[in-house]
Amino acid sequence: MGAFCKEDPCFSPVDSGFSSSQELRFSKHVHDNVHGNIFLDPLSLKFIDTEQFQRKVVSSLSLVIISFYWELRDLKQLGMTHMVYPGATHSRFEHSLGVYWLAGEAVQKLKNYQGLELGIDGFDIQTVKIAGLLHDVGHGPFSHLFEREFLPRVHSGSKWSHEEMSVKMVDYIVDEHHIDIDSEMIKKVKEMILASSEFSIPKASKEKHFLYDIVANGRNGIDVDKLMETMRVLDDEICYRAKDYLTIHKLFSTRADLYRTVYTHSKVKAIELMVADALLKANGFLEISSSVDDPSDYWKLDDTIIKTIETAPNQELKEARDLILRIRRRNLYQFCNEYAVPKDKLENFKDVTAQDIVCSQKNGGVMLREEDVAVSNVRIDLTCGRRNPLESINFFKDYESEEKFSIPDDRISHLLPTCCQDMIVRVYSKEPELVGAISEAFENFQLKTYGIKAQVHATPEKKKRRL
Repeated sequence: MGAFCKEDPCFSPVDSGFSSSQELRFSKHVHDNVHGNIFLDPLSLKFIDTEQFQRKVVSSLSLVIISFYWELRDLKQLGMTHMVYPGATHSRFEHSLGVYWLAGEAVQKLKNYQGLELGIDGFDIQTVKIAGLLHDVGHGPFSHLFEREFLPRVHSGSKWSHEEMSVKMVDYIVDEHHIDIDSEMIKKVKEMILASSEFSIPKASKEKHFLYDIVANGRNGIDVDKLMETMRVLDDEICYRAKDYLTIHKLFSTRADLYRTVYTHSKVKAIELMVADALLKANGFLEISSSVDDPSDYWKLDDTIIKTIETAPNQELKEARDLILRIRRRNLYQFCNEYAVPKDKLENFKDVTAQDIVCSQKNGGVMLREEDVAVSNVRIDLTCGRRNPLESINFFKDYESEEKFSIPDDRISHLLPTCCQDMIVRVYSKEPELVGAISEAFENFQLKTYGIKAQVHATPEKKKRRL
């Protein structure tokens, strides 16, 4: 990202979604490598120019110079993926600016096409943009690892979610910095942030329900920015042209492919398991989990916690420090094997645990302990679990039609998959000399559970011999 002056010749008030030149006078903008110029309106700047949004204490911030962008990357969007794919380093800060911009573009398109019909006004545009900007402000370190891998092991049965924390953080930022924002706007911003979570408010209590599908679409998970030019609101719902059915399906399947091959790559998960173990070992001394209910402490928690553990001299952090050192030296937990849960077993599947594997070893040989084994249960779907998200999308014939309708997938193609979810069980050995014993126990577990070895092939012998 780089700074541009307001006199940039590419600047367009219409394209930027600003309602007046007066508003533009007090705006700033940056250049993004993906989206080009991103224009930051005055109200959004009040949130951006806070240490809570940036997750770093910086004095004398200057949005004119945009100097803080160079160092505010302390929450990576893709967790530990960059340790396997070095280019995957973009931060939640960059992501949030992108969502802010695209959310504004999406609602502006709807206003341009159907503004009078839908009653979209400046208040709606500003609300959606602020919701896009702040939707991830409650995220913890290392993407979803913090709430899915670390917290459940500290607080068993915890219902903590980054969406709820985002709402708490919004209130905290407004109060702490005395941001002058309409109370109804901030209420709707928080509702939009929660729209895809279990804390979403019922549809009947919302006005202009279609606005809630732009930032966090809990109805079908589709990102509206991907098809902004073709979307249309019918009966208070964002719909798409029938001819775009396969394009939308490809959007979901591409996302699932990225999860399978990149975000949950076997080595990425190995590193995440090690980071989760390191956080757990450090938690007693650093009290990492104690900050999750208090926004005034929580905003100080980011990916740099790893550097804190790594460089601290305290003996209490030695075990956690040793794990981080292993990651640095590429002495990772060893991937033993994996299998895809059989389709007919998906509905009643329960996460496999290290105890399940240890209890499946035969007598004789090495006696495994639970602390020798790490298990990763990887769910990959099209955003709606076992349900096809396209069943929750309505379409229209053309722009002259006022009728919306759903499309059964068998009306489009018989090549489309009938199952919309994969469940992958991966097992790792924390020490290389135990790969053989853990692989054998893992095979026994599959035979005991499914009557077959569900894995594709046996663990390679050379991996078992690696010391």
